[in-house]
Amino acid sequence: MTEPRETEHHCADPSADSSADERRSHHSDELKSNLNRRLNRIEGQIRGIKGMIDKDTYCDDVLNQIAAVQSALNSVGRLLLEGHMKSCVIERIQAGETEVVEELLVTVNKLMK
Repeated sequence: MTEPRETEHHCADPSADSSADERRSHHSDELKSNLNRRLNRIEGQIRGIKGMIDKDTYCDDVLNQIAAVQSALNSVGRLLLEGHMKSCVIERIQAGETEVVEELLVTVNKLMK
């Protein structure tokens, strides 16, 4: 058996103790660690932006930092979307749940705004 790729995760049916509409993903520990590192970095960048505003930093400098945070969040979203398409979407289509395609289109449209 091969080692899971960083973006590998599997979707699971809702667990018995969760609401019937809730779906869960099972990300590899490596992917979770990567995403958490990225999100911690983004969190720090946002704190930095707040500090820049408090210190009356030149607007263009603040805007550049905001652009960097947006780019970093987009990268997190791309990683999650890739894993979702390679596992959850495929699994649901194979199970005959073709409505997942419409769900995916709605999600992609939100990410592209």
